[in-house]
Amino acid sequence: MKIPPFLLLATLAFWGWQSGLLWIGVALGVVIESPRFIKARFDLADEDFRRIWNLCVVLTLAVAAIVFTTNDEGGGGLISNPTVNNASNATVHTATTLLRWLPMTLFLFVAAQKFSERGGIPLSAISLTFRRRRHKTGDAAPEREVDISYPYFMACLFAAGFHPNQGAPTYFWGQCILLAWAIWPARSRRSGIFIWLAALTLAVAIGYGGTRSIGLLAQVSQGFDARLLSWMLQPKTDSKQSMTSMGRIGRLKLSPRIVIRLEPINGSPAPAYLREATYHSYHSPSQTWQSGAAGNEFVDVPAEAGGLNWNLLPSVTNHSVARIACYLNGWSADLKVPEGLLPLPTGSSRLENVPLNIVAIKMNHTGAVMASGPGLVIFNARFGGDATFDSPPDASTNLWDLSVPTNEAAALDKVILEMKISGTNEEQKFQAVQNFFADKFTYSTWQGSDKLATINATPLARFLLSSRSGHCEYFATATVLLLRELGIPARYAVGYSVHEASGQGYVVRGRDAHAWCLAWNSRKKIWEDFDTTPSSWIATEEQRASMWQWVSDGWSWLRFQFAKFRWGQTHLRQYVLWGMVPVLTALLFQIIFRRRKRKTAAGNKNSVEKFFWPGLDSEFYRLEKMLAARGVPRQPSEPLADWLEHALAEPALAQLRAPLQELLRLHYRHRFDPNGLDEAGRKLLAQKVRECLESLTRLGS
Repeated sequence: MKIPPFLLLATLAFWGWQSGLLWIGVALGVVIESPRFIKARFDLADEDFRRIWNLCVVLTLAVAAIVFTTNDEGGGGLISNPTVNNASNATVHTATTLLRWLPMTLFLFVAAQKFSERGGIPLSAISLTFRRRRHKTGDAAPEREVDISYPYFMACLFAAGFHPNQGAPTYFWGQCILLAWAIWPARSRRSGIFIWLAALTLAVAIGYGGTRSIGLLAQVSQGFDARLLSWMLQPKTDSKQSMTSMGRIGRLKLSPRIVIRLEPINGSPAPAYLREATYHSYHSPSQTWQSGAAGNEFVDVPAEAGGLNWNLLPSVTNHSVARIACYLNGWSADLKVPEGLLPLPTGSSRLENVPLNIVAIKMNHTGAVMASGPGLVIFNARFGGDATFDSPPDASTNLWDLSVPTNEAAALDKVILEMKISGTNEEQKFQAVQNFFADKFTYSTWQGSDKLATINATPLARFLLSSRSGHCEYFATATVLLLRELGIPARYAVGYSVHEASGQGYVVRGRDAHAWCLAWNSRKKIWEDFDTTPSSWIATEEQRASMWQWVSDGWSWLRFQFAKFRWGQTHLRQYVLWGMVPVLTALLFQIIFRRRKRKTAAGNKNSVEKFFWPGLDSEFYRLEKMLAARGVPRQPSEPLADWLEHALAEPALAQLRAPLQELLRLHYRHRFDPNGLDEAGRKLLAQKVRECLESLTRLGS
């Protein structure tokens, strides 16, 4: 069935309108419909169609590479795709953008069909299976051809749906009009026009209702907090087993996956800790630490000119530098880009060589730095000084930094009595707490039953008074609350421990996630790391490593390299994109110049075949040429016998009638007889022609 006239023009214009490229869509539509008025056609062979199809495939791959390595998710145009709600899934973004580009990437193939003499596409051009089957069977029969106008129409209509949807119904009603136009020629003639219109109206009404329902569902789903969904999808933990819900760090325990790569620069020492966040409010009933108001009160950090450097402590200059690579696994609902907390060494004052595609960097008063931008961030962090950008425990926050839940106070007081602290200065208190945990506690990833489990005691109280065994979250929580009970401001810090060397740098795994205490030094007026977790925790975690960890490390390295390519942190992206240029050039060369070469070769072949066509070397044609010169030319498609009667009507040629008719019979035998003339016959034909030519020459003189 032929596609209705100008339907593709209207569809491409509709696609361009929805995509913000109206004039491009109109231009493509005009070219597609122009063969209705332009009679020129191209003789395209099967090989030409295959090459044009290959060119379209390479163009699609080039688009995929460009989209996949483009970090700008916002804005308009074809590359950006505001309809994608999770840019951390780059595959979804790439797929949807490719669908929006389909009308352009497939345009050359459809135009080739429209401007070809065949009017269709051979199946072998688009089906590798069909091509192999024909080659295997040696089928030389004419190949089946298909018209791809309707599939292209559907692709354009589908691509028009991938646009910024602001709730306007224009796409739905435009789609309905174009679909009705497309199916109009295929309507049943047995049913009346009113029945057809009624059925169409019912289908449109059902479709409109479904569209409205999906839109309402999308609005409701967008109301859910992403953090709540993340919490629901993660496994629950049990404080009596290997993990507690104190903070969030326990959910990463025992994972061998490499999450951070670090390399000290210019002989700098490796930092002991990479801190992500700090919390100051402990909620005992739920065993969770909180950091304050909703959103953690983040404020923007201005970038220096050029956007490569960001100052966290403008008045501080540190000399130690570490190159850090980490992933942003969160998602910014406002900026529509990935975001996450940066793991920074203690005392970080400045971020350098930050990727230009970073959209924003924010920090809060509890020492957390959040970046929004690509899914992988590689930057330099200057660190090593005593000063940090954490807010001091002044009057506005002192209540938080010294607060202790009332239901934990009794257990804390018992422990303080047991420590028998002599003296009241901070150094003695710090030392007493450090010795207490070092002498009487052990590290463990398992919390078993104990004699206090049956009474009304909190998990922290059981840890302090009974089990005295747990992992870093227990030690950090207990240390913070003990220091607060002793009058020392303290906060709960989470991040990673850096200890595993790899090549010239270090790798940080999920199981290196750690929690420790941040204590206030009133003499120096700074926050200091204070870790009471036994150092054996690192060895304990490593003992649980799988013998196949090297496989995981290899996969992690590949994932890291791919992420660098994906998020523009390597020059490989430019190499890949430039590498597609010669491929496209080679395909264009084959389509244009190889086709011309094939036509030239075909022309030479035809000329050779014409020269050796049986009978074409007959000497009789010399007589025909001489008689035509006397004013009796042979008309197109006129048989030689009829033409010869006209030529011999001249009285001067009456004497040549018998010889010429004899020559004509010899010529016909040489020209059409399957056996042709033997050698004697060929000599006779040549001799008779020479005699007649001599006679004509005498008559002419």
